[in-house]
Amino acid sequence: MITFLDIFGTFAFAISGAFHAVKYELDLLGVLVLSVATGVGGGIVRDLILGFTPPAAFQDETYLLVCFVGGLLVFIGSTKIAARWDSVMASDALGLSVFAAIGAAKASICGLDTIGIIMMAAITATGGGIIRDILVCEIPAVLKTDFYATAALFGGACFVVTRAFGCSESVQLFCAIAATISIRIIAMKYKISLPRVKSLPASPEQLTQERKARVKTKYRSRKF
Repeated sequence: MITFLDIFGTFAFAISGAFHAVKYELDLLGVLVLSVATGVGGGIVRDLILGFTPPAAFQDETYLLVCFVGGLLVFIGSTKIAARWDSVMASDALGLSVFAAIGAAKASICGLDTIGIIMMAAITATGGGIIRDILVCEIPAVLKTDFYATAALFGGACFVVTRAFGCSESVQLFCAIAATISIRIIAMKYKISLPRVKSLPASPEQLTQERKARVKTKYRSRKF
């Protein structure tokens, strides 16, 4: 079941990556590159960090084939798929939750502790999207929109908690998946996001110069 969900999540992420290529009007190769980067990028980064070589995406070519299929579908029928974007985002949320759970499980197998498990959950779930955004020169979406990485972190934390209580691996995976997808769907439905930093009225250098000028003026006024 987990393998099926993993493939399904890879497919959903591949479609999401391909739509970024459509946004920038890339050619067929560009569409396929973003599909693969988004679909398997996070898993590849995770496996390299944990020392699993070659990464699972290269040991089982099904993952790469699924990414190619997703990219081709978008290249051929982007208009029809875009009209069903809500379904794509729902499957994307499922993929996020499955990837977070699998990342946490692999980290646990490698003997990582709490922080390591939670970080691997987030890296696996969001790594592909980060690579995708960097390739098209965007600020990674996980740093500025929605409860995306936050949901993955929470899923990893749930995995750690259930592991601490001695639950079976299947229960740990289920709880991580359920927690991640619940938070992600709620955030999408109610448009919830983390607080954002307010933009500065000027650059830090300019603000520093203005502060020094005010201090200097105040000192002179007191002196005279």
